[in-house]
Amino acid sequence: MKNHHKQVEEELQKWFFETYIPHWVSVGSGAVDQGSDFILEYWGTPMYACDPPIINQWLLTDAEVIKFLEYNHKPLKESDYHHTNVPDRRITVFNEDSASIEVIWSRCRKDDSEIERLACNFLVGKIDGKWKALGITARDTTKSTMDEAWAEELLTDASIRSAF
Repeated sequence: MKNHHKQVEEELQKWFFETYIPHWVSVGSGAVDQGSDFILEYWGTPMYACDPPIINQWLLTDAEVIKFLEYNHKPLKESDYHHTNVPDRRITVFNEDSASIEVIWSRCRKDDSEIERLACNFLVGKIDGKWKALGITARDTTKSTMDEAWAEELLTDASIRSAF
């Protein structure tokens, strides 16, 4: 009999890395012409967003959640965003309905040149049988592992991103 903890981790791996991320990237890169409201399939409302100094607030409405996605996609599209590499990732299962997914995003152009690199933590929960991000915390990084990124001194340059 398979360990329940491992089953949840595998479910999260499939949902996050095989479903959510490809969908986010395809819309963000312009490969798929779809409205930004697709994100409501993956991000909950309300949702906490923390990416200092740009944002540190609760997004209380679907419109605010969608605006946060657009805030992320706009500068990437302007920089010829094509795909995201994932140098490191970590899933921590708390129970059958909640977990933390940590990831290093290396957002790149078609030629694999990097636009930005972020360390992110997604607090996810299973609500009504569907996984959703309940909180997203991010920070710029130059590192390739989660341990190095969280230990890194805070960067003061907000990269290509502008105020939310």
